[in-house]
Amino acid sequence: MELFEGVGESLSPPRSFVGFGGYDIRNDVYNRLIESGNEEAVCNPELRELIDAHFNRLPARYVLDVDMDRVEDVLLHQKLLARAKDPDKRPVFHVRHMETIETSKDGNDDLQQCWKSHTSSGVDYNVEHEGVVSSQKRNGGCEIDFEPCSKLGDLKLDVRKIAEDMERRYLTETSSGRQEILQVPIHEIIFSTIDKPKLLSQLSALLSDIGLNIREAHVFSTTDGYSLDVFVVDGWPIEDTDGLLEAVEKAVATSEGSLSGSSPSHSVIEKALATQPKSSDWEIDRRLLKIGENIASGSCGDLYRGVYLGQDVAVKILRSEHLNETLEAEFEQEVAILREVQHRNVVRFIGACTKLPHLCMVTEYMPGGSLYDFLHKHHNVLELPLLLRFAIDVSKGMEYLHQNSIIHRDLKTANLLMDTNKVVKVADFGVARFQNQEGVMTAETGTYRWMAPEVINHQPYDQKADVFSFAIVLWELRTGKVPYDTITPLQAALGVRQGLRPELPDNTHPRLLELMQRCWEAVPSNRPSFSEITVELENLLQEVQETSESK
Repeated sequence: MELFEGVGESLSPPRSFVGFGGYDIRNDVYNRLIESGNEEAVCNPELRELIDAHFNRLPARYVLDVDMDRVEDVLLHQKLLARAKDPDKRPVFHVRHMETIETSKDGNDDLQQCWKSHTSSGVDYNVEHEGVVSSQKRNGGCEIDFEPCSKLGDLKLDVRKIAEDMERRYLTETSSGRQEILQVPIHEIIFSTIDKPKLLSQLSALLSDIGLNIREAHVFSTTDGYSLDVFVVDGWPIEDTDGLLEAVEKAVATSEGSLSGSSPSHSVIEKALATQPKSSDWEIDRRLLKIGENIASGSCGDLYRGVYLGQDVAVKILRSEHLNETLEAEFEQEVAILREVQHRNVVRFIGACTKLPHLCMVTEYMPGGSLYDFLHKHHNVLELPLLLRFAIDVSKGMEYLHQNSIIHRDLKTANLLMDTNKVVKVADFGVARFQNQEGVMTAETGTYRWMAPEVINHQPYDQKADVFSFAIVLWELRTGKVPYDTITPLQAALGVRQGLRPELPDNTHPRLLELMQRCWEAVPSNRPSFSEITVELENLLQEVQETSESK
């Protein structure tokens, strides 16, 4: 359960669909449907109320995506969301051809433009809300161009391969002589299902597996826990949608139900907790817990400062209205892991309230905040000795976890917290797992900017995936920058799987650079273990301190 990044769509600004001069887009949508002779608008006297209810379920920014020249799309979205309430039909999806554009091979074509991400909240996105990405966004017939990125010019991303495949299919001649023209069909794919963490990551991976390139993604969550995800894609070579629809159906079928979601249920956590002995050492009576100020909010819960038996604590509270089997299972898993760990560099678990529907988790309060905020919000520049001490703390915490067969799977500066003495501790075990008997996993989880290529590629992975993430953390500590900050998270993921790494920082100790590069090796077995990393960092710190003392 992520509470520091990837703030959920349910936390969008308060809904207001009335603009200046009393203009109400809902009235305009309804009136245009009537004027166009839309059969449903003419025959259904309750349609106006249905439109109101539809807009009220969605965040206010949904208005920005309504194309007033295609108001029928509002009815389409409303019907898809309605169908998604049937568990046997989830996920609901709709495929259609939008347009076909012509581009050339002169390097200025539309396909070679980069995306620029935009969002209503949050500093970066977790995989479950990896961004609302767009090359251009339509609103009432207007086009808003977003500034293209320039750092991907030399990358061989999937979009290049898609373009090359299409060019072979669509060579034409113009009046000025033979010229290679690329005919690019643009399709729209809409999904609706139960909203849940990592959903956007799953959908984007599904589209990528079909061979599609996401040009735009407009992601919305309803107030009652459903998703409406609209993707504009290229990569399907023909305008006809029958084959594309079949490809999506097959891809959804192979997802083994992970996209169908589930209605809120208490069965999973009740069964899990029933198999574990209750312990008065960690089961907390919520009446003894005093909840204070809100520290952070996420898509499915909130983090508060609190007091328990006279000590300052941090309290994660899951919102009861968002509870479902997936969230409950993750809660149970996080409690199970935290109960087993006790180390100076791992946030200390104090207890949990496991009585439904009021689930919460209590850990020690870390007044120093996250390393992410320390670097990027407070703009602290780390001298080498402090950088090394931070890195050693992280490495020791991760070494301990790995020795206890735990993979964190979301190691990043937002999940590294400091106490009053600037001791860094690994936190947030919402997606952590005990390593299975075979020693590898395949589920994609984590945050794209810090994610190992084998995880992005859905290949088997083990504890060395955490080592890759640590390399990115090390780079971040040295540069004070967000990794791949000039491109979107999805672009970063595409780049990493094909060899992209952050640019090596100047004026950096060569041994630190060498360690960084070894940790982000493409081949996991070539990466060092955290036991080795700790030794190297401690030796380097000793060398730096001795050199400083001799001056």
